[in-house]
Amino acid sequence: MAKRRYVARGVPGGYRIWDNRGKRYWGDLYELCPDDLLTELNGAKDTARLTELLRRYRATRR
Repeated sequence: MAKRRYVARGVPGGYRIWDNRGKRYWGDLYELCPDDLLTELNGAKDTARLTELLRRYRATRR
């Protein structure tokens, strides 16, 4: 099994997505663990689906 490129890491205040290849955080701070977003990033990377998921997670922060 290949190593995952994107993983969720717990940080104070929620979760951030860590990029193992780029060695840096990707995206915003999320209060809830973005499991379906991580699945899409590590899988198909469908742009429309990623945009939909990002909008949904941003809306939960407000």
